Amino acid sequence: MKALDNFYLSSEEPNRSCLLALRNIILQQDNNVTETKKYGMPCFCYRKKMFCYLWTDKKTHEPYMLMVEGKHLNHPRLETGNRSRMKIFRVNPNKDLPLNTIETILNQALNLYRNGIIKI
Repeated sequence: MKALDNFYLSSEEPNRSCLLALRNIILQQDNNVTETKKYGMPCFCYRKKMFCYLWTDKKTHEPYMLMVEGKHLNHPRLETGNRSRMKIFRVNPNKDLPLNTIETILNQALNLYRNGIIKI
């Protein structure tokens, strides 16, 4: 996991702590969630099917979670932008993480796979 650790450790504070906290939250949601690296960013998979990425916005430099099957998710804090499939959840690294919101979004996403809406 050296390449992945490098992604987190090369991030400046407060993003580093924020991204590491998000990583832990994502991994704690389900025993079937694993972490890998795709397109140079941390990618989280549910039973080897990609469901979430962590990245930072190029303009604001703030971290966000990219939900792969975002079009199936309905949450007021998720942004579609110009994407047709994915949605993002922005995180302010200078504030406490909205844990309930993050866990709600992650579990909505995981339930797509658990319930067979997205085939594994």
